[in-house]
Order: sequence, then structure tokens, then C-alpha cells
Amino acid sequence: MAARLAGMLAQRLGLALITLWLLSMVVFAGAQLLPGNVGRAILGPLASPVAVAALNHQLGTDLPIPIQYWRWISNFVTGNMGISYTYRTPVAPFVLAALLNSLKLAAVAFVIVVPLSIAGGVYAAMHARTWIDKTISIAGLSMTVIPEFVSSIILILILGIWLRWLPITATAPHGAGPLEQIDHLILPALPLVFILFGYIARMARAGTIDALDADYTRTAILKGLRPGIVIRRHVLRNALLPTITVVATQVGYLVGGLVIVETLFRYQGIGSLILTAARAKDFPMLEAGILTIGIVYVLVTMLADIALVLLNPRLRNAGR
Repeated sequence: MAARLAGMLAQRLGLALITLWLLSMVVFAGAQLLPGNVGRAILGPLASPVAVAALNHQLGTDLPIPIQYWRWISNFVTGNMGISYTYRTPVAPFVLAALLNSLKLAAVAFVIVVPLSIAGGVYAAMHARTWIDKTISIAGLSMTVIPEFVSSIILILILGIWLRWLPITATAPHGAGPLEQIDHLILPALPLVFILFGYIARMARAGTIDALDADYTRTAILKGLRPGIVIRRHVLRNALLPTITVVATQVGYLVGGLVIVETLFRYQGIGSLILTAARAKDFPMLEAGILTIGIVYVLVTMLADIALVLLNPRLRNAGR
């Protein structure tokens, strides 16, 4: 098993490196296609053409595109994310701080949505084709299609302004403790819960229905095991395996797709950082932020694949 796991890990690692390399080229090309002049964006509309040209030369933005890409990617792989055009300081501290903030928000959303979605999906499957199943399925689908800015505004109005149950800003005061920070993150996490509930619950429901109809479940029932034991030992263990992959694929969205939520709640996460960098044409900040999200997404997906192999005997024994 160790050899198989090592082989699978090496294969996934190779694919991950190729994926990140392609992503780096797409990100770099996309940044170069943004309209405007970097030197002009930094110095302002009143700067002379000579000063703008001198700044572009100093930053290296007047070099051929392949040379710019090679300089950027060769420095990035060594841990040097470059110097911000806007702040004229290293990019890495900004990206890492923003990533940490986004991970905090994603963690709060996950703690809420994962158990809630799995419980809803399993409960719906155990009452398949009844009004309970239809209600949970329709509610999950409805929440999935509601845009984040709509649900965010509604939640701010109801929970933040009218009822005053939760703070309307995601950033806690300086020196706030862990509980106070979590309190500020609950409200911005709820729109993410609405988006993800339908996906995870639907997968948990489908996996549970398949497990309930499987031969090993019927055998356990025929042996006289109690329904609760059958559900815990046989149904849930096999039903939730596909859900692991679905949960993992949402990490990239939670970490990098939070631009709207972070903007509405004035939260300094990596999505907000990328948006600000794009507006300022701060290419090093923009490229480092997007590629960092790609790295996080690839790592989480690899961990999900490994967990799936470890938990699923059929995958562990495949190829023997």
C-alpha cells in the first residue's frame, strides 16, 4: 500500500506542477492584457512621458514579455514574489497576511456548512421521495443560485442592522481575542454557507442513497444489526467518501472567490487584495495572489485524493 500511495502521490505531484505552470502563464498573460500603462498608473495622469518611461524601465515593464515572465516565475519558485509597484515593498507579506485572513473566513464557513450539509443530505436520503427530501433539496438548490451580493445585503440588513445580532464588518478590532474574531466572521461566512450547502448536501444525499441500496447494507440488516449501527458503520462510511472530493474542490472557491463578500464586509482577504491589485495594475501583487490561490487549491485537492485512497479499501486494493 505504501508503494501505491507513493506512486499516486508522485503522479498527482507531477500533474500539480504542470497545472501550476500553465496557470502561471495564463495569469501572467492575463495581467499583461489589462489596459493601461503601469508607470502612468503609479505616477498619475500629470506625470511627464519621460518620467513614466523612466519608471517603466526601472520596473522592467518595458522588457520583452518572455523575459518578464522568466524573471517573475524564476523568482517566485525561490520564494521571492517580487516588489509591489504600488507600495514599493515585497509582495509576500501582503499576500500571506491576506491569505491568512481568507483562510480564517473559509474555516468558519466550513465549520458551519460541512456538518450542516452532510446532516441535511443524509437526512434527506433517509426520507427519499418524501416532502422532507423535496424541501431540503429545493432549499439547497435555491440557496445555491442566489448571488453572494444579494444574500450578503439581506443578511446585513436582517442580522446586522435590524436585529443587531452580529457585527456587520468582518474585521475585528485590534487586539480582539479568538472568540471576538469568530463573532465578526460569522455573518460574512453565512453567504458562503448558502452557496455551498446545496452542492455538499446533494452529494451526501446521493452517496447515502447508493449506500442504502448496496449489498453490504442489506447483509448487515439481515444479520440483525440495529438501524443506528448500520447507518454509522456501513452507510455513512461509504456514503461520505465522494463528499470529501466535493468539499475539497470548494476550498479554492472559498479562498479565492471571496471578492464580493470581502468587499461588502470590508475584509482584507486575498480576494480583495487581488481586486485592488488589478485596479492599480500592480502586476506582482496580482500575479502572486492568483498563483498562491492555485497552489492552495492544488494542495488541498491532493490531500483529498490521498484521504480518499486511505479511506476507501477498493481504491487501496486496486491494481494488486
